[in-house]
Formats: sequence, structure tokens, C-alpha cells
Amino acid sequence: MTMPTHQQEFDEAMYAFSQGDFTGAAARLRAILTEDPDHFDAQLALGMALCRLGDFAGAIAEGHKAERLRPDEQLVHTNLSLFYLKAGDKAAAEHHGARAKIAAWKTELAQKPAAAASAPAPAPATKPPVKLPDMPWKKKA
Repeated sequence: MTMPTHQQEFDEAMYAFSQGDFTGAAARLRAILTEDPDHFDAQLALGMALCRLGDFAGAIAEGHKAERLRPDEQLVHTNLSLFYLKAGDKAAAEHHGARAKIAAWKTELAQKPAAAASAPAPAPATKPPVKLPDMPWKKKA
């Protein structure tokens, strides 16, 4: 019998999470992180599972571990903002909300040059006609 891969274990944890078994999901995610402390998706999901269990201090701690793995990841800061808000720390929630927005902007800017290079050239400016055509529907004075 072969051992399940981290991806299979993660899929099982996410299935448990989707079924509302946050305790089971957290246990599976912790097992993955015991073997692979750099498994970003498991780290991120563990914070959310703890939040759903009402363990906001634990969710914040796990969220900061995910932040150490990917400090500029938008979802990390979005989650931390939620965790701090649920814990009643509005200032920290706003801080991480702003960091999430900055991360989104950085991602957008990183993708913009590639999009601009493939964009078609703007159409040349056109001149308006010198004389407008007669408008037969208008009554002449």
C-alpha cells in the first residue's frame, strides 16, 4: 500500500473543510505541515480552519506563518485582516486589509507590461469634417 501524497492529504483536508468538519480538516493540515512546514496551501488553509472553529488567536498565529512563507501574497493579508477583525483588533485588521490591497496592485502592475505589449496600437486621431451636411429634418427659418 502506498502512502498518500501531500496533495492527496490536502485534498482530503479540503473535503473535510467543505463538509464543515473544521476539526478534521485542521488535524489533516497539521499532519501535512509536520512533514512539510513549507506547504503554503496547507498553512493558509489551517488558519482558515481555526478561524471557523473560533480559535482566532490560533488563526492569527497560523496566518503569520503563511505570511513568512509568502509575504506579498494577497490572500495571506486578506485572511489575516479577517482573523484580526473577528478577534476584535480593528487596527491590525485595517493594516492587513491595506497590505492585501497593495499586494493586489503589485500583481496588477507586474501583469500590466505584458498586457500593454500585446495591446493593439491606438487608432490615429481623426479630424472633424469642415462643413456639416444639411439636416433636412430641421425647419429653416
